Amino acid sequence: MAKELKIGKHIIGSGHPTYIIAEIGINHNGDIDIAEKMIRAAKKAGVDAVKFQKRTPLLCVPPEERNKMRETPWGYITYLEYREHVEFGQEEYTRIDKLCKSLDIDWFASVWDEESIDFLEQFDPIAYKVPSASLTDTALVDKLNATGRPIILSTGMSTMEEIRKSVSHFDIDRLAITHATSAYPCKPEELNLRMVQTLANEFDCPVGYSGHETGLVPSAVAVGLGAQIIERHFTLDRAMWGTDQSASVEPGGMERLVKYIRVTEKALGDGVKKVYDSERPSWNKLRRVK
Repeated sequence: MAKELKIGKHIIGSGHPTYIIAEIGINHNGDIDIAEKMIRAAKKAGVDAVKFQKRTPLLCVPPEERNKMRETPWGYITYLEYREHVEFGQEEYTRIDKLCKSLDIDWFASVWDEESIDFLEQFDPIAYKVPSASLTDTALVDKLNATGRPIILSTGMSTMEEIRKSVSHFDIDRLAITHATSAYPCKPEELNLRMVQTLANEFDCPVGYSGHETGLVPSAVAVGLGAQIIERHFTLDRAMWGTDQSASVEPGGMERLVKYIRVTEKALGDGVKKVYDSERPSWNKLRRVK
């Protein structure tokens, strides 16, 4: 049986409530006021954590991509300028940290480069997420492991061999792995939810699901298949500008998803057949041979 992992005040593992993450990412479009509204909406929906993405644009944007022009709400600008526009810095993360603490909701971030780890360490983060795109970045992986903090490893666009190699760089006692398919939005036939079971059978750590589909049902099904973490992209309005918005869940949908997950947890039971007291009236009335 997979081991447990503590993130903040929450224990992740078999027999514990599913750890539900609202991935704000960059859906705030660089506006801290929008980000704060999203945090409050996520808290109201009942999730356990909100997650952001932290990059150093000059390190993360390949040189051949930096000067490509892009139409944005802020004008026709280069891709590098766009990435810089949506990136939060010291002031914004200080506000995020203060608000999340006041609301008693966990927050952490996916980190895309080593400088971003150095930046976030000042906030004493409860965990880090390795984005699927960085699973093969050995230098980043090793630096994350060296922090001694819990790590969630996302596995989109990766082979099993790449996943095994990445996992080997981590202390398994501080690791959780989430299955993902890195398409936005992802078609149902490519969700491959049974990978949750595949990962759980191979690795001795908690396993979850990071979903990029439209709709809510597959995420609840993933819990039925053993996912102990559910992460979904979150937005105030799917019509907002941005590449991740269409694969995101709005506040009302997130509230329903939390309810679906909690009902699924109750419905799974323990797998031991029993006759419940609630069945007795039917047994007395309908069973002819006793």
